[in-house]
Amino acid sequence: MLIYRIMARLLDYPDRELWDNLPLLTEIIAQDDGIGDTERAALLKVVAELGKQSLVDAQAEYVRTFDLVPEHSLHLTHHLFGDDRGRGPALIDLGEHYRSNGLEIEANELPDYLPLILEYVSTLDELQARVFLADAGKVITVIAANLEEANSIYAPLLRIIERRGHLASAAA
Repeated sequence: MLIYRIMARLLDYPDRELWDNLPLLTEIIAQDDGIGDTERAALLKVVAELGKQSLVDAQAEYVRTFDLVPEHSLHLTHHLFGDDRGRGPALIDLGEHYRSNGLEIEANELPDYLPLILEYVSTLDELQARVFLADAGKVITVIAANLEEANSIYAPLLRIIERRGHLASAAA
């Protein structure tokens, strides 16, 4: 599902490739039938907000938002375990889950990094994606609230992920 790949890209560290493709990303979001109207508006707003900045400014904002504020971390097990020993086995289990489902991750990336999770979820069908995201629902809700409190442009992306992880909406 393309929406998850789009959000993965928007939540990852902004680089030249993303910057050069913001206009194309806008077109894809506008044309994808798998994206609801409310989601489309939120995604387009994030892309527009990013486009108002220089790449260097967007990179600096990204670091200030996600790397310098632990409550905004996109490493989901950090919110569950902090630096506790329980985090290691959770990361190993998640990495093994990815490998058993054909997803190879780079050695320098932890498997609980939300953009990586979204890349994986993009390979699943809608119900499987909702179930997988539902497992992380409480953490995603907390991160979304923290980002909203900080008036981050990224908060709407977390709210989309949160809504898509609600299993009740899958039956509707």
